[in-house]
Amino acid sequence: MSLDNSQTLKLSDFDFSLPEELIAQRPAPHRDQSRLMVVDRNSGRISHAIFSDIGAYLTGRPLLVFNNTRVVPAKLRGYKRNNGKPVEVLLVRELEPARWEAMFKGLSRMKTGAEMVFGDGELVARLEETHAGRGYLRFLHTGDLSSTLDRLGRPPLPPYIRRGLHDGQELLNLDKERYQTVFAERPGSIAAPTAGLHFTKDLLEDIRTRRADMVSLTLHVGVGTFQPVREEEIIRHKMEKESFHIPADSWNRLLKAKTEGQRILAVGTTAARTLESTEIAAPTEEDVAGWTDRFIYPGQEFKYVRGLVTNFHLPKSTLYLLVCALAGKDLMERAYEEAIRQKYRFFSYGDAMLIL
Repeated sequence: MSLDNSQTLKLSDFDFSLPEELIAQRPAPHRDQSRLMVVDRNSGRISHAIFSDIGAYLTGRPLLVFNNTRVVPAKLRGYKRNNGKPVEVLLVRELEPARWEAMFKGLSRMKTGAEMVFGDGELVARLEETHAGRGYLRFLHTGDLSSTLDRLGRPPLPPYIRRGLHDGQELLNLDKERYQTVFAERPGSIAAPTAGLHFTKDLLEDIRTRRADMVSLTLHVGVGTFQPVREEEIIRHKMEKESFHIPADSWNRLLKAKTEGQRILAVGTTAARTLESTEIAAPTEEDVAGWTDRFIYPGQEFKYVRGLVTNFHLPKSTLYLLVCALAGKDLMERAYEEAIRQKYRFFSYGDAMLIL
């Protein structure tokens, strides 16, 4: 499909019906025992495996690119100081020490200066201002704010994973462990790069030793990745910017792979978007950092990514559009129909797909 044809793409063409019972509410008992659908773009062949067998499909020793962002426990539950009504806050981005951009219900009814209390009164946040549906909070706290947020916060699970106010500590501990990759290093995301959730340390070591080379970069996943597309004409959608960081050694290794023709496989759509937002044309002695609002949809060419490890995504989402751009809309429709027929588990805690 040419880029010109992409201008006629309609959002409704990327819809599909998904049975609700296929939306995974908990992770697989073991990370690498989730199912793996393998999709070959050249032959159109679809096959099925277990994720721990992914190494067998990494032929020719490709270069795997991981997003090593770390999810912060960004969801806080508390109450409004003036009336005691419950409030749930999602911290979106730290702007400066103790000052955060946040999202929460009922923001339009709150006045500047309103205070929210979390924990047993040990943490208080004051609403300093509002703008474009976001609140800007100042935490009134002495001591180590970061450790207090880690202790009081919950994993910012997406809304389709249902959790109640009275869920037990066991489930909370499960989410804290499993909604985080084993290679997470740099805190800053409000959602996990979920394709990476399937890897164990042993599996990574086996792949590194026998199957593939590896590099890491960071894209802090924000609301932009999950912002719904509300425009029927897809090209009108604008994504919110997210910050990325590529270490110099990763950049130079990617340049070497590009120059020598080594196949580059992105682990997750966030890694893919970061790569496709850059121009890796010359070596560097310094890390490369910036912001991206790159929106990838069918009709666009991929400069670097030749394969992708990913989960199964929401209909009409930017993530589903990206995989359709890489593998082709017809093949992805067939793959998703097969996944539904075979009862694969969908979304963040669901099964995985390898596009080759």
